[in-house]
Amino acid sequence: MSKKNKKHQDHEEHSDESWLLPYSDLMTLLLAMFIVLFGMSTVNVQKFQEMAEAFNSVLTGGSGVLDQSSMSKSTSDANTESKTTKSASSDLITKKNQLAKKEQEDLEALKKQLDTYIKNNGLTDDLETKLNQSQLMITISDKALFPSAEADVKPDARMLAKAISTMLQKFPDYEVIVSGHTDNVPIDNYEFPSNWDLSSVRALNFMKVLLLNEKLDPKKFSAIGYGEYHPVASNDTAEGRAQNRRVEVSIIRKYVDSDQQLGVTVAH
Repeated sequence: MSKKNKKHQDHEEHSDESWLLPYSDLMTLLLAMFIVLFGMSTVNVQKFQEMAEAFNSVLTGGSGVLDQSSMSKSTSDANTESKTTKSASSDLITKKNQLAKKEQEDLEALKKQLDTYIKNNGLTDDLETKLNQSQLMITISDKALFPSAEADVKPDARMLAKAISTMLQKFPDYEVIVSGHTDNVPIDNYEFPSNWDLSSVRALNFMKVLLLNEKLDPKKFSAIGYGEYHPVASNDTAEGRAQNRRVEVSIIRKYVDSDQQLGVTVAH
């Protein structure tokens, strides 16, 4: 074989490997990118900054998209925004607690006024008040408001309704729910085919009497009939059934103080 042919064959046996250099650079950059992305997925900002600085120094001589000054500014802005959000949230909670405290004081004052009215008018057997975390509730026995198995408010009960409505004027922005309840003794007459009907009409009629006070806003009032399904005592005794036949007037709270523990207050 001639020397010329031998040199030609040797040249063919050694392929061009110059592509390996850019390929290795590309792989290095890809590896760096995935490490950076992984670092960004963590919540430890300090570690991410340290890693970013190290990669900048190795790959770009300390400059580029992972520039430390940019990261510092971003972190500073994030911290400022976080502090502002926390401050606004804290102010909101403080304001809400102040409103809840004022509401508690007002409801306690109203309860005291109602209890005084009940005592002075000899109604302790027929009315009671309860103040808890959700509402101030006035419970009125059915015999104080209606004739047996009827839903027309007694004439003398209208004075009670007027007194309650006058006290409710102090809470014009509060939702008031009037609910009717019965015992479990079935009723079936030409006017009320069920306890549902009797309790609903009683609640509605008493609410209408309350709203004769034009200073109250009808939009804040609603009437609900629960029938026999929300008893407060056993229906196995006459005394228990008497407790279950009632109308409740509830003033619904708007605020609850997160730091305040409210108990249940009952007046007999």
